[in-house]
Amino acid sequence: MLGRHRELLRFAVVGGASFVITMTITYGLKFTVLTDKPVTALMIGVLVATVFSYVANREWSFRFRGGRERAHEAALFFFLSAIALGLNALPQLISRHVLNLEEPHVDLLTQEIADFVSGVVIGTLLGTVFRWWSFKKWVFPEAGARPRLLRGEGRRASDIPEDPAA
Repeated sequence: MLGRHRELLRFAVVGGASFVITMTITYGLKFTVLTDKPVTALMIGVLVATVFSYVANREWSFRFRGGRERAHEAALFFFLSAIALGLNALPQLISRHVLNLEEPHVDLLTQEIADFVSGVVIGTLLGTVFRWWSFKKWVFPEAGARPRLLRGEGRRASDIPEDPAA
């Protein structure tokens, strides 16, 4: 089962690392220089994590997928990630500005719980589902597009003859 879902598991690991990066930056900014701009802090955290995510997904999660020139692939990745960033921020924007779950309408603890649930839990879930679907569909559309390299050899598996007599 692990072999069949290797791509998804790797995508999840990259997502977990990106989540840690996002949270570290978001809360670092939110409690220091952007105390009055929590959505901006979240978007900066997600943006930095997205740069990490591109490299990690390209070189690890989807390393055998491709089908696009690298510049086109990167442009699509960042464009779709920008859409995912909007999806990630949308629940927190609704929480803060539509439901008024912010001070002075609610106490600080309620505001922080609402920010966490809306921005971190719901927003991350929406963004992650969209990224998984869109990256496989548009950014890395072709399975097996990049050849596998043999370990320690620096040669492609396709360079080795299948018939030992060949």
